[in-house]
Amino acid sequence: MSHPGIDAIRSLLGDRSTRVETLEERRASLEALAGVVPSPPGVEVEPLTLAGRPAERSTPARVDGPGVVLYLHGGAYVSGSLNTHRALTGRIALAAARPVVSLDYRLAPEHPFPAAVDDAVAAAIELGEDGTPLAIAGDSAGGGLALATLVALRDSGVGVRPAAGWLISPWADLTQSGATYDTRVDTDPMLRREGLTDAAGDYLAGADPTSPLASPMLADLADLPPLRIDVGDAEVLLDDAVVTGHRVEEAGGAAQVVVWPDMIHVFPAFPADVVPEADECLTAAGAFLAHHLTT
Repeated sequence: MSHPGIDAIRSLLGDRSTRVETLEERRASLEALAGVVPSPPGVEVEPLTLAGRPAERSTPARVDGPGVVLYLHGGAYVSGSLNTHRALTGRIALAAARPVVSLDYRLAPEHPFPAAVDDAVAAAIELGEDGTPLAIAGDSAGGGLALATLVALRDSGVGVRPAAGWLISPWADLTQSGATYDTRVDTDPMLRREGLTDAAGDYLAGADPTSPLASPMLADLADLPPLRIDVGDAEVLLDDAVVTGHRVEEAGGAAQVVVWPDMIHVFPAFPADVVPEADECLTAAGAFLAHHLTT
């Protein structure tokens, strides 16, 4: 059964199966989508510098408890910005009733792996070094980066241990090994194996794609904080999400994987009046983050 809101978004996106964009076009097209979903009222946005990088703090009018969420945007490690994800981070702040800090980490190919990981780890340490409860969240490549950051913090010995992680449609395996890269290719209007392989090449710049911090799904996933992973059943990254959850549980951790029928890539970012599941997901994930930041 088709979903009218998702069908409308498919129509808006058009057929991307044969579309080839330059890096500049890709960045511009993502920036152009920034105003499609307006930033929500009731959130104050404050620019700041975090670990030497531009960042924004989105603070809801009602803050219900301690802690902060570090948010890492998607864009295949080569695009995306504070601007493209401002509406989503504002909605997360409202759902969690906590401030959300979005980081403008360095992008490839100008700054290849591990620059993004280094930036995210440094930001997490700065946010959490005074004992402030911290959660890390991200979408797509930012979801993979959030997982890599949790792995890197665990192994660093710095003492900053986030309370939780939330991964939205994570790109967690840069080898593109999952079966759903093929089985969902006809239902995913946004991503293709070929485009992701190109982006992975720009990001890795010759580094091993199986490196634990490049493809954190392949890392040792023991001793991580509780994770929530949301993914659409109609997207090619479905296996990245599901396999990551399974591997966390096999390592003795807790991972709640929620597969949403009919949904496509990063669906929580869609307008709720078009895709009601977006707000359903944000509400549930906000409660998850708030619970773990409090406890």
